[in-house]
Formats: sequence, C-alpha cells, structure tokens
Amino acid sequence: MEHSIVGPGPYRATRLWNETVELFRARMPLRKHRCRFKSYEHCFTAAEAVDWLHELLRCSQNFGPEVTRKQTVQLLKKFLKNHVIEDIKGKWGQEDFEDNRHLYRFPPSSPLKPYPKKPPYQKDVIKFPEWNDPPPGTSQENIPVRPVVMNSEMWYKRHSIAIGEVPACRLVYRRQLTEANVEEIWKSMTLSYLQKILGLDSLEEVLDIKIVNSKFIIHNVYSVSKQGVVILDDKSKELPHWVLSAMKCLANWPNCSDLKQPMYLGFEKDVFKTIADYYRHLKEPLLTFHLFDAFVSVLGLLQKEKMAIEAFQICCLLLPPENRRKLQLLMRTMARICLSKEMPPLCDGFGTRTLMVQTFSRCILCSKDEVDLDELLAARLVTFLMDNYQEILKVPLALQTSIEERVAHLRRVQIKYPGADMDITLSAPSFCRQISPEEFEYQRAYGSQEPLAALLEEVITDVKLSNKEKKKKLKQFQKSYPEVYQERFPTPESEALLFPEKPKPKPQLLMWALKKPFQPFQRTRSFRM
Repeated sequence: MEHSIVGPGPYRATRLWNETVELFRARMPLRKHRCRFKSYEHCFTAAEAVDWLHELLRCSQNFGPEVTRKQTVQLLKKFLKNHVIEDIKGKWGQEDFEDNRHLYRFPPSSPLKPYPKKPPYQKDVIKFPEWNDPPPGTSQENIPVRPVVMNSEMWYKRHSIAIGEVPACRLVYRRQLTEANVEEIWKSMTLSYLQKILGLDSLEEVLDIKIVNSKFIIHNVYSVSKQGVVILDDKSKELPHWVLSAMKCLANWPNCSDLKQPMYLGFEKDVFKTIADYYRHLKEPLLTFHLFDAFVSVLGLLQKEKMAIEAFQICCLLLPPENRRKLQLLMRTMARICLSKEMPPLCDGFGTRTLMVQTFSRCILCSKDEVDLDELLAARLVTFLMDNYQEILKVPLALQTSIEERVAHLRRVQIKYPGADMDITLSAPSFCRQISPEEFEYQRAYGSQEPLAALLEEVITDVKLSNKEKKKKLKQFQKSYPEVYQERFPTPESEALLFPEKPKPKPQLLMWALKKPFQPFQRTRSFRM
C-alpha cells in the first residue's frame, strides 16, 4: 500500500485526487457481507473503508501522519458524492457517509478528475525591457562611434582583458530607472526565483502573475519590525485589540495572571475560542484564494525541506501585508501554545497540536472552488508552517540581495570605452560599417597583435623602469599574451640579451691572508764562522 510522491507542478490537487482514487479502488479489500438476511459480494463496510483509507493517508508522504479519522470520513463523503463509491443499492450523490457498518461497493467505472484546459503559456514570466534596446524607430546603421588612441600605460593597465570576439557595433541607450521599473524588477525576479525552485517552465498554470502586486513584495521586505513582523501603514487593517490581547495571553501563559485578567476554570478555552472565532470569520483565507495552487504546488517539495522553506518564503512575500502580519502573529501564537508545558488542555478529545491544525487550517489555506482534497492539503501545509514558521516568514536574504544588486547595476549602467575615464586624445568620429567574415577573422587574429607588440617594445625600451620592475611587467605580459611574447623572444638567448649579466667583481684580498700562519721562534745558526 504505497502512495508515490506527487511533486510540484500545475494541477497538483487534481493529480493527488486521481492517484488516491486509483489506489483506493485497486487495493481496498473486498469480501462477502450479509445485511438483513441477504448476502452481498465484493463490498465493504463504511468503517472498513475509513480504517483502510486512514492508514493509506497517514503513511503517504503527500499527506502525513497528521491526517485524522474525521478528515478521512470527510474525504469518503466526497468519494460518495463524486460516485467513486456507491452504497450497496447503487445510491450515491445525495446520500451521506458515516463511520458505521453500512455497506458500500465500487461502481463499474469511477470517474477521474479531468485536468482543466488553459491557454498556452509563455515561457518567460515577465518580459522586462533591456537597457540596450533602442527606442522605437531608431536605426542601428551609421551610428557614430569614437575610436580611442591609447598609450602604453593605458594598454598595460588593461593587459588582463583578453580581446575576443567583438559583437556587431551598436549604440546602447541608457534610460532613467523609474519607480515603476524598480517594482517590475522586484516582481519579475521574485517570480523567476520561485519558478526556478519549483522547476517549472512557467508559473501560468499555478499562479496568475497579473494579480501579483509588486508593492506588496517591496512592503513585506522593507517595512518590518525588529522581530521581523510586517508593519502596516493603514492601522485600520490591524488585528482588533481584543484579539491581540487574547493571543498575547495564550502565547505568554501562565503570565496571564500578571495582566490582572479574571481567571476561572476554563478561562483559557474561552480565550482560545475568541481567537478561533475571529480567524474563522475572515472573508478569505490568509494565504488568499488566488495563491492556493502555488502553495499546494510547494507542498510537493516537503521531502526537500530546504527548498520547500525557500519556496514558501517567496510565496509568503506575495501576500498582502495585512495577511502576512496576521499569519505571522497567528503562527507564533500557535507554536508557543504547542510548546507551553503550563497550558491546560484546550480540548478533551484532541491533543494541543492536532487542535491547532484542525482549528486554523481552513482559515489559512482554502480553495475558492472547494477542491476535494483542500482540507488534507491545508492540514499538511499548516503543520509544516507551524514547525518552520520562523524561517518561512523571514525575508529571503539571497533574493533581496540579488534584486538590490540588479537595481544598483541598472542605475549605474552607461557606455564606457577603454580609457574613457582618463585624459585621451579623441580623433574625428568614424562610422560602423559591415565587413565580411574573412575580414573579421583576419582582424581578430592580427588586429590586436600590432598594438600589443608596440606595447611590449615600449616596456622593453623604457629607461625609467628598473630591471626588477621591467622583469615583473614582462612576466605579466608573457602570461597574458604568450604568442606575442614568443614572437619577440623566440629563444631564451634572445631574452637573455635584454638583461646582460654584469661581470662579478673579484673579491679583495685581505692583508692578513697574505701572512704566513704563526710559527714558534726557532734559533738559527749563526753566520759567523
């Protein structure tokens, strides 16, 4: 009884539905049952279906062990409504499914969910105009350029810049970066980053990019408190003060008594009910209806925890600031309640963690079209959010740095020719002309050799350079342009002629070296006869 992993991509909820239906029909044990003195072949009871399907969902990596028996019953109700199963008398649709001994069977054929058809998408998320695109109506022919005459020092400062293939000559126009341009850059790069993580060719099938508001992204990145919570400009969209007080009370339990609030038996349950009622009556879920498919698609990455966190970070940046703030405060409260050892049980039938997931899953993630698996998918997402909310609700620094560097680069883009920042002599302007491929290859091969050879000769004949400096520069030149250097110095002897070895001076003889070593006094024979 295995459930294969359904990865990210479009129509993930539909793919999960179809796979679950196929597994249920193929592997659900069927046997003979008796009901009211009559035998029925190849059927199962409602309780048996709940047991088997509940175990399947809990063991599935697409749903996880947080799936409850109640959620399984809800899914089987949808199975009955969609004629995946029928009661033993062939009734379905309007019938209600309950966890009991009532008999059910599979119809001869079970309809699978069709995939919705959408218009063909474009591979590029957003086409942002390039800065080298000329204005409309501008011809690229006969555009004046200014050739530069450079001396040897300028050439030497650029000795590490290899001359490669030169593209067609064209004039690059620089345009002022407006606020709208910056917003489009944030939107385009954010969506491109999400598309890359999900491994999709396009986001069109999981997200309507036209609805994405670039102002929300920028606000969620920069308008945050020291704790990382979004700061709203419009205070009317804040949480009501009584909801904030209730959340602080449970998050800081048992310090609630310090706030001089009335304490009685079951007080914490009433406070929790206050929070739950407010979030249940929101007009739409915190993750919004139009981002449902995007978040469900990210759920396919939960096996790669780091990638899933990065994808959730970006998706949460797309939220309206008021939704992001409410989500941050709610997730922090939920996590602290689950970790509190002093908190009394908030529900007799469920553990605190299960209660948090079941209470707030639909107010966090829900489909506008009531997708058949939205309850299970919401529970899976809320569980992951609760365990990793501190990382997920952070601003992704890698994305922020990348976009800021991109904006800074575009703001300082300009046309610069080699040596344009120095005092140079400009000749009369010339014009671009088209050349043949043979002429281009000849210029590429030999056009740069002459100025490099001239540069090498200037370095050789420069009398202001010491031999040490000259050797250092020649070594750099040889490393950068070995062919030019080899042509000038074909043999080691020709290179040695440039630095002739000076005759070494003979060491001076010391006076003491000429003297004989000390000898003891010896008496000599007298010359007298």
